Amino acid sequence: MLNTDYRFGEVHVTTDQIEAGNDKVHFKQIFSNENGGIVLVAFKEGQKLDTHTAPAEVMINVLEGEIEFTMLDKVHVIKAGEFLLMGADVAHSVVAKTDSKMMLIKVKP
Repeated sequence: MLNTDYRFGEVHVTTDQIEAGNDKVHFKQIFSNENGGIVLVAFKEGQKLDTHTAPAEVMINVLEGEIEFTMLDKVHVIKAGEFLLMGADVAHSVVAKTDSKMMLIKVKP
């Protein structure tokens, strides 16, 4: 079953769909179903997500700013317009080097 607040056929500006907040990292689900989904994430400079895993294969696509993405003890600096692929259940963390927005595309294996 599809879970979304958006209608098929409508056009949206991706980066306008979410804003960062000083209180915490902000998340906005675009859609999800039993196979995965798409989530937008917005950070203020210095905000972070501590080490965690995801039960899905993931594409991390930075839309604005620059993040430091640590996966398998290797640090990757990802800038706007760049992406990285990650396998399911891989430990990773994120630190925003600048105010940043990213899109996560999750596909369950």
